[in-house]
Amino acid sequence: MTVTHFTPEGMLQPTPYHHVAVGTGSRHVHVSGQIARRADGTPVAPGDLAGQVAQALRNTALGLGGAGATFDDVLRLTFYVTRWSPDRIGDFMAGVEAVADEIGLRLPMPPASLIGVDHLFEPDVLVEVEATAVID
Repeated sequence: MTVTHFTPEGMLQPTPYHHVAVGTGSRHVHVSGQIARRADGTPVAPGDLAGQVAQALRNTALGLGGAGATFDDVLRLTFYVTRWSPDRIGDFMAGVEAVADEIGLRLPMPPASLIGVDHLFEPDVLVEVEATAVID
């Protein structure tokens, strides 16, 4: 395996993600921001944060797979969520947990950041996911 995820003793625990990833591969994979759209552009789960998180992660898995990677190869995930507030963490994590087994995303996740934003590029988009991976 080219990536090792861990959380050293003394860092905040538990969290839904590891704090550190060490990559030893030679090819970097960067998946651009993925949203809750099907390949034809049809929106998925309008107004439903959990549903949009799940679909954005499915699309991220497709991008990783196209490069020969999986979530096991991911060094870092970045989530951008519109109108974020801490009380939305339940819906956010419900979306992650709903799709994790389907797409091979182990919990806790790789190191991740969740960044609250006012809006994304279209009004119905609630979440966008970026991934960085390393493979041999």
